[in-house]
Amino acid sequence: MADDFRVGIDIGGTFTDIVFMNKQGIIFTRKVPSTPDDYTRAISSGVNEIFSATRLSGAHVAEVVHGTTVATNAVLEHTGSPTGLITTSGFRDVLEIRRFRMPELYNLAWEKPAPLAPRRFRLEVRERIDYHGEVQVPLDEEGVAEAVDRLSAMGVESVAVCLLNSYANPRHERRVCEIIHQRHPHLLATISSDLIPVIKEYERTSETVVNAYVRPIVIHYMKSLEETIRGLGIQSPLLVMQSSGGMMSAETAMERPIYIIECGPAAGVVGGCFIAKKLGIPNVLTLDMGGTTAKASIIEDFRISRAPFYEVGAGISMASRLCTGGGYVIRVPSIDIAEIGAGGGSMLWLDAGGHLRCGPRSAGASPGPVCYDLGGTVPTTTDANLVLGYINPHYLTDGSLRLNAARALRALEEQIADPMGMGVHEAAFGAYMISNSNMIRAIRAVSTERGRDPRDFVLFAFGGAGPIHAASLAREMEIQKVVVMPNPGLFSALGLLFSDIEHHLHETFFRRLDEGAVDAANQTWDTMKARAMRDIEAGGHDNVEIHVERLMDMRYAGQSSELTIHVPWESFTADHVPLLAERFNEEHLKTYAHKRADEPIDIINLRLVTRIRSLDESFPNVLRRACCGEYPGAGFKPALTPPTQGLRPAYFGKKYGWVDTRVLRMEDLSREPLAGPAIVELYDSTCVVPPGCEMSAGDWGTIVIDIKE
Repeated sequence: MADDFRVGIDIGGTFTDIVFMNKQGIIFTRKVPSTPDDYTRAISSGVNEIFSATRLSGAHVAEVVHGTTVATNAVLEHTGSPTGLITTSGFRDVLEIRRFRMPELYNLAWEKPAPLAPRRFRLEVRERIDYHGEVQVPLDEEGVAEAVDRLSAMGVESVAVCLLNSYANPRHERRVCEIIHQRHPHLLATISSDLIPVIKEYERTSETVVNAYVRPIVIHYMKSLEETIRGLGIQSPLLVMQSSGGMMSAETAMERPIYIIECGPAAGVVGGCFIAKKLGIPNVLTLDMGGTTAKASIIEDFRISRAPFYEVGAGISMASRLCTGGGYVIRVPSIDIAEIGAGGGSMLWLDAGGHLRCGPRSAGASPGPVCYDLGGTVPTTTDANLVLGYINPHYLTDGSLRLNAARALRALEEQIADPMGMGVHEAAFGAYMISNSNMIRAIRAVSTERGRDPRDFVLFAFGGAGPIHAASLAREMEIQKVVVMPNPGLFSALGLLFSDIEHHLHETFFRRLDEGAVDAANQTWDTMKARAMRDIEAGGHDNVEIHVERLMDMRYAGQSSELTIHVPWESFTADHVPLLAERFNEEHLKTYAHKRADEPIDIINLRLVTRIRSLDESFPNVLRRACCGEYPGAGFKPALTPPTQGLRPAYFGKKYGWVDTRVLRMEDLSREPLAGPAIVELYDSTCVVPPGCEMSAGDWGTIVIDIKE
């Protein structure tokens, strides 16, 4: 082969998606069931299938970009490694005290999450540094040695070190780290001053402990993954998606896994932003409905919305300043994503009152929905969609996954419809609508709750189940247009290939926003930029273009929560101070529905983001599905393809009932609007266009749905 391919690998709760893409826009894809007992097994299987079908080999792979939920799952399932904490005397119980916030104000049975470092593993040492960085009490090194010995004897594998005010002077933390390595080299140490050196003791302790908790698992996983791809003959670099939407090396991910905890959902938003720019659509809401969860995010003026913090393990996972306390705080930059347990594999069940519920429990990849015929017995959203006629009753993914429609119908009838005293199709449509309402919660979390009207946005739908629900969901929210992404079921894996390598730096900068802060801010940013450039040079990046973004965490004087504001100027001057104040006031108004323009504003932290882009055009100018003969020697052809045209009865609720619905392929669509109802069957997903809507083929392999009613 003349051109090398970049490979995106995205592991979901139900499927593992693999995309090969070169600079000409030629794409080879594979969707295989995930293997939770060893995720690398599914990767090896899928890559080998592409190699066999296309005659490619590991020598044709220039880069592998990976998105994984291994760190997230370790926190959610509490399966991380035994973790200890060494902290300043008097601060042992910071993780227990937290911020006195409850996400469910009227739920008397709510319990705060158990600390990831149990109290017996949290030890204190004598030392004290003030907020100026001056040493008030020297570090008790004998006490540190004793604490480290105790933790090792108790079976701790990873140690978090978070001392008071270490963001101002990291000397004591670094000495603790040296003692750990000297006395017990097998222990992994994470120090807060290297991870995120900014103020707020609870938050800094929380994120340091989370990093230490998942680090042994991520190291084991990354080493296993590297061994797997090397076994496939791939010698190219392995990069990992960050929660912010940028890439980092596997080595850095093993040191700072906190940066990849929400990397899985991020890739689809990055891909959505890329397509939005190509289509000229500035304001977009993204909906990614996979097998286990549904994720929503927002793109405004072609800019991805990023949150300076979020909480992992908090039910509906989102970076909400108005609803906190349900999870573990992490202040790494992340794409502002609301995630909820409403995927195709979400189980349908009846609560104690006999009411139908959908999720958050999922059938996952094993045993999966009932219709997969792999041992699943509880009906899921996918089973309901199959009973409604939305999904091909015989197979998915061009025949590689056979379906048992009769089993799905029987399970839904016996477990849901009969106990509720209704017809099976009415029950299935009820499950469909409940799933929609759950996803509307996620969309509102990133739009309405952020002061944005969803009616002013276009809905981008992807994920294996997203295009099935998107049009009906948009109608409920009065959104006028839906755009289904190219290769929607594999779009997150495709989005991995649209990201840049990113470096994030933070530093506390506690000053009033006025002319007196200008020179000091520029000096701090210059220092951070010099450090970032050293990291880039050490990474051996050649022939690249470097973009630098400056940001400020700001708040009104006397507040305790900050908003992150983009600073668009290369050199910050006194003339920019009132402009920056106005930006902050407007963002405060959007977020909290009020502003105080006459109040002084404080700068709390400075941030710097460097993005590395190759000068060789990495992104294709056209997206094409690879097929036999399109690429020399490829020899790839899908196992089965849907019929060119046909009819299948589909149920669209009481208003429309059963309707003979056209079943089409992507190739059957044109620029001329086609009135629904219609179903477009793709290799990796199914697009449902209900009555009262029109669809047409869009640019870049998209499907455009106009909501007419």
